[in-house]
Amino acid sequence: MDVTIHPAPDAGRASFTLPVRVYFEDTDAGGVVYYANYLKFCERARTEWLRTTGVVQNRLATEQNILFVVRSVAADYLRPAVLDDLLEVITTIDKLGRASLDFAQQVRRDGQLLFEARVTVACVASGAMRPTPIPPAVRAQLASLV
Repeated sequence: MDVTIHPAPDAGRASFTLPVRVYFEDTDAGGVVYYANYLKFCERARTEWLRTTGVVQNRLATEQNILFVVRSVAADYLRPAVLDDLLEVITTIDKLGRASLDFAQQVRRDGQLLFEARVTVACVASGAMRPTPIPPAVRAQLASLV
């Protein structure tokens, strides 16, 4: 998978870019990407970025009983993507809280903005599903990206 991590051009913070090809299964009856699939593309990008920094969510769940869960999403659908488009999902961490992360995400095609979202992800204890502080080692890794 060819991914890139680079400074965000507008904020000077690190950002992560994940290429995503649009397949037939991603489209609706009108031939455009089904709206919920943009959220799936964004989830993949967040997960892959965390993985590249050494934050492996499966390991956190099994070894520390910590999960990252989506708390809220605000999304804007600006232009449609269609079958065979090669998209870029660009992810930036806007804010690192004590027990949460705010992500800014964009989906672009040839530089053109198609979709953007703000996603808040909470750190929770897996048993109680209650907010818990982000573990110090994980927090240190994430802080280098803000």
